[in-house]
Amino acid sequence: MACRLSVIIPNRNGEETIGLCLAALFRSNHDSFEVIVVDDASTDTSAAIIEQFPCVLVRFERQRGAGAARNHGARRAGAGRLFFIDADCLVELDTLVRVENALTRHGPDAVVGGTYTRLPHDRNFFSIFQSVFIHYAELKNSASPDYVAAHAMAMTREVFDDSAGFPEEFLPIIEDVEYSHRLRRRGYRLVMDPAIQVRHIFSFDSMADSLRNAFRKSRYWTLYSLGNRDLATDSGTASLGLKVNVLLFGLLCLLLIAVTVQPSPTVRFAIMVLLLLNITVNLGLLRLLYETGGACFVLGAALYYMLVYPLAVGAGALTGLADYLRCGRCRKPVRS
Repeated sequence: MACRLSVIIPNRNGEETIGLCLAALFRSNHDSFEVIVVDDASTDTSAAIIEQFPCVLVRFERQRGAGAARNHGARRAGAGRLFFIDADCLVELDTLVRVENALTRHGPDAVVGGTYTRLPHDRNFFSIFQSVFIHYAELKNSASPDYVAAHAMAMTREVFDDSAGFPEEFLPIIEDVEYSHRLRRRGYRLVMDPAIQVRHIFSFDSMADSLRNAFRKSRYWTLYSLGNRDLATDSGTASLGLKVNVLLFGLLCLLLIAVTVQPSPTVRFAIMVLLLLNITVNLGLLRLLYETGGACFVLGAALYYMLVYPLAVGAGALTGLADYLRCGRCRKPVRS
């Protein structure tokens, strides 16, 4: 008998996470699903780990990217409903049931997304901060999101076939954003379901890991958004709150330089106004950080978010601008 749900996972050198990902899936309380893992020419022990589980393993002979891996997995799927996750994501016991229920509830023209749990698999400061930030940003406009992330994206097979799937010649990341925009232009509805959550493995062992991630994502978001002419859009993790945070940080730096060169009560007042404005704009995020980790955590997270994180995001945005000016169009692949 055919299964009701196909779970599709792209894998590239995921030996540290793919075993945990598959173990979580096969603990699921869903009673009719298959798992298809497409290995993107990994050079580590991923394939050997995947072969220990009762899933379909497809191996690319050369690296083709996550978009191609997802597309190939979807075409191999035996079910009429598809659920895409990443190799560093762990489903909850009832995630697959919630996915199937959401697809039924929202109808055949809906593309349904989920998000990360507030607490990630790795419980250190930077990983928790990132998981809360993404959870908040992706659910903030859940009724009408700008995109649905491929770390938890569900649709019918008919929608996938009609839409031609993920882009395969694209930037190193955010191919799910381009795909979401294309789906919406074809008339499909994007919906975020807060009940669908996966636990992410960030592996942020230090501040440097967190900042490198912020730089990389900001770089390619900026490159894509400039070409798509939606740089000011409130788009999930590329939220208006984050953009305002970076802008106000830049103004704050200029004011601090000014007050150092020539102390002035007016400049000091302006600094206080900028700080209060930033807190006000990002109050929802700060509230969720507090609910997740308490007073000490939100204090550290607020200082990191407003006084350190913007350095990496701003640097990434400037690099993305330089990439855009150099390559001429956002959809031309830019290699790291």
